Amino acid sequence: MNDRMGCWLERFDAHLRTERRLARLTRQHYRRDLETLAGYCSDLGLRGWEQVSAAHIRRFIAWRHRSGLAGRSLQRTLSSIRTLYRYLIREGLTRVNPGAGVRAPKTARRLPEALDVDETAQLLDEPSASDPLRVRDVAMFELMYSCGLRLAELASLSTAAVTEQETELRVTGKGHKMRVAPIGRQAHWALLRWLTLRPRFARSGEPALFVARHGRRLSHRAIQVRLERLAQRRGLRRRVHPHMLRHSFASHLLESSGDLRAVQELLGHAHLGTTQVYTHLDFQHLAQVYDAAHPRARRKPREQG
Repeated sequence: MNDRMGCWLERFDAHLRTERRLARLTRQHYRRDLETLAGYCSDLGLRGWEQVSAAHIRRFIAWRHRSGLAGRSLQRTLSSIRTLYRYLIREGLTRVNPGAGVRAPKTARRLPEALDVDETAQLLDEPSASDPLRVRDVAMFELMYSCGLRLAELASLSTAAVTEQETELRVTGKGHKMRVAPIGRQAHWALLRWLTLRPRFARSGEPALFVARHGRRLSHRAIQVRLERLAQRRGLRRRVHPHMLRHSFASHLLESSGDLRAVQELLGHAHLGTTQVYTHLDFQHLAQVYDAAHPRARRKPREQG
């Protein structure tokens, strides 16, 4: 990548950070995708972003596809490219967006993996723990399931996020968008237990709601590991990851209420289409019930001759 293209990437990253206020991890994804494109273009002899054409982008996407990049990752790469060029057009460097008409190869949409209601109860209905850190873990994952939190949202919670009545949670989601989520009864009890123990661990001035043994905010990786250990301890036979609790929250709520708009609001989705994936999970559940219960759906045993 030449210095001129690199300089524009620095300015674009500053734009994402200060104007768009995107999370650091999201900016890292943009940066990685665009640095790969810049290196590819430099190898072709292109000296600036304004020299890149739609044909170059199509060949780049095809090259990445041949390298084994999945369709979903290619779609994200194209989104990064289009966003960069919208910025470059605004800044007057170019007049066209070469990524606008390029499409990524289609990929099958994977359904999010969720726990069923019994598995969720098996995971979270842990007998009263005497270990304060287990009390913390139960509170974390009850809250994650009760409020449909993303991992990053859970990790970033501060004590100020809990309302004075301790019945609602103020959540900062993607793009720094705020939403208020009700805290369910079980999560409320678990949270109250942890809040009585938290002062033993939290360092002076530490705002984090959930802290590690050393008194500072828990990392994303630490939360993942604690959930895996809890699932193993509770006898679940598959690997459980944090986002699975958010998926479970959405699918169970939709299964019970059928209110897609409400689920969208509670999840903090900007677009209803993002939430609609859970209707497929709900249909999958209904189909299983139908196959198991409907007399015309069940296969008859083969008649013996």
